[in-house]
Amino acid sequence: MGQTIESVIKNKLCTGCGTCVSLCPNEALELTLDYEKGIYVPELNKERCIDCSVCYEVCPGSGIDFGGLSKEIFGKKPNNVLIGSYLNCYTGYATDRKIRYNSASGGLVTQLLIFALEAGIIDGALVTRMKTSETLKPEPFIARTKNEIIAASKSKYCPVPANLALSEILEEEGRFAVVGLPCHIQGVRKAERINKKLRERIVLHLGLFCSHASTFWATELFLQRIGVEKKEIVSLDYRGEGWPGFMKILLKDGTTKMLPLPLYWDFLGQDFLIPRRCLMCSDGLNELADLSFGDAWLPEFSNDNLGTSILIARSSAGKRLLENAKSAGKIELNEIPPDKVIQSQLNMLYFKKKNVNSRINLLRQ
Repeated sequence: MGQTIESVIKNKLCTGCGTCVSLCPNEALELTLDYEKGIYVPELNKERCIDCSVCYEVCPGSGIDFGGLSKEIFGKKPNNVLIGSYLNCYTGYATDRKIRYNSASGGLVTQLLIFALEAGIIDGALVTRMKTSETLKPEPFIARTKNEIIAASKSKYCPVPANLALSEILEEEGRFAVVGLPCHIQGVRKAERINKKLRERIVLHLGLFCSHASTFWATELFLQRIGVEKKEIVSLDYRGEGWPGFMKILLKDGTTKMLPLPLYWDFLGQDFLIPRRCLMCSDGLNELADLSFGDAWLPEFSNDNLGTSILIARSSAGKRLLENAKSAGKIELNEIPPDKVIQSQLNMLYFKKKNVNSRINLLRQ
């Protein structure tokens, strides 16, 4: 009998990314919400399971061979222990002021996806928006228009099962980009190893820097703390409105609450509100993406109220997209040394890289 996702769940290594659900050849998996923990967990239907081990093989929680995958993807092992394989590092932002202002940090991901779509490089992009029916729940989907891409901009500080939308890529012809956190991109890369169709259809992997996700309880407890009832919320954006941005809550009575990032981020980042699996992750800079993006937390941008991204070009496809978008006047781009990337994410990298083995050993007890 082959290994299944059940062993990953038992060992509390599931990221809730949704890769296994999309890749299961017999539809034996369903992603369910664990209300007690505030995270997504796959549920196996043993009657439908054929013990093929696909779910285990594509799962980022079952283990990541960064050296092997890096060599397969980029043709070399990581050339920097802190940031992984790279060709060039940059700061940049979208030249469209509206996109830049309304994104998390500079609007580069949104602008690059729009450029790739309009240039015919992709036919769609796997992205995530917040549901209109359940305002605190995310909804991964394939965006096929500029407006749909814009609707998916801004960060989502909650569990995101982005790779559920891989099933749609498997069902339809075309070329696609995927946008995700490190665990999402890891799942995609592992899935591409065993699924030729997915490997051929996904032409761009855009990765977001990530210190951790937050459980659904994090947002709900914060809302209780500020006196906002969940049932009164029309929409909630975690970022946007300039940089470093605001949590924007639109209520049914027509009022809007604007809460600056520092006010809520520390609360959402408390250890007991972080999924256990996040505490075992060593990949903060999305080392398997073609392009990796994050906030430019650098002194020279301390007065930047519009937003600027730090980004890492890891593959020739990613670097070519940047160069073409810059030539078309869609983005501003300035090359920086890799040390600047490390400086901008120093605290997160220290947490992710320096003491990861100690955390894993502690959590195993």
